[in-house]
Amino acid sequence: MTDRRIISNFTLMDNLNFDQLLTSYKQAVDRWVDAIRAEESLATPDHSMVQMEKWDDAGFTLHDAELAAKKARDAYKNALRRKNYGF
Repeated sequence: MTDRRIISNFTLMDNLNFDQLLTSYKQAVDRWVDAIRAEESLATPDHSMVQMEKWDDAGFTLHDAELAAKKARDAYKNALRRKNYGF
């Protein structure tokens, strides 16, 4: 049984599209960087409540973009680990 599982795992690994995983990761990082810049641009001398709420909203967007980038990074790294180390 173990031999069949290992063989099927290698077949699965052969089918992974590493270039697509890497592209997805890079795009997610670009969106994260854009979100950082958007949040930073809202840190202004305008101390109003409206401006503060816009800044907070940008912070939530930043957080979501960070999570997406880390998820894409982990998917790529895990695929590479399966390919290179078998786990």
